[in-house]
Parts: sequence; C-alpha cells; structure tokens
Amino acid sequence: QAQLVESGGGLVQAGDSLRLSCATPPRTVMWYTMGWFRQAIGKEREFVAAISRIGTTTYNTDTVKGRFTISKDDRKSTVYLQMNSLQPEDTAVYYCAAARPGTPSAVAASYETWGQGTQVTVSS
Repeated sequence: QAQLVESGGGLVQAGDSLRLSCATPPRTVMWYTMGWFRQAIGKEREFVAAISRIGTTTYNTDTVKGRFTISKDDRKSTVYLQMNSLQPEDTAVYYCAAARPGTPSAVAASYETWGQGTQVTVSS
C-alpha cells in the first residue's frame, strides 16, 4: 500500500505563500489520481485540488479562487500544492491522497490512501 508523506506546512501571515509537498512511492503519481484535501477544526474534510496521472487538474474553485496550483513531478514521484495569498480561513490540516484513475477526483471516498497531514496556520 502506498505511503504518502506531506511536508511544507507551517505558520504564516495573511498574504504569504506556502508550497506543500507530498512524497509518494516510485511511480505512484504516474498511476494514480493525486488529491489535496483539508480539514479545519470542527469542519468536514474539504476537497482542494487534484491532478490526474496525465496531468489534468481539478480545483475547488470556491475555495481556491485562483490562488492555489497543484502540480507533480513524475521523476521525483512528488505532488505539490502551491498556495498564494493565504488567508486565515485557509487554516487547516492539509492531506494528500491517492485515488484510482476514473473515480470522482473531488470526492474523498474515491481516495484509498491518505497521508498523515500537515498543519497550515494563517494568522491575520
């Protein structure tokens, strides 16, 4: 079973940027749809973005509003989430996950494997 390891979270101020990384076993990003979700305290897990094995991207446009970009590096088998113009409402634990191709990428139930999460805290 694939192991996903997120990194790059931290405490930043409103307006700052962060880049999250998700390291995966070799070739994982070439075979699976990779997604980023987040969960704030007291809220349900929320879809942020996904990238298919061929590089097609999907975003939660209400949440991202053009500020976040998902990408991947097949050689490094790593997925990234570049987050710009961060706001306090972006504060959450961010999770990386892997889903089989052809399943709905914005649905958490599609994802079989999850990382442990990385905390992002944005102060005002």
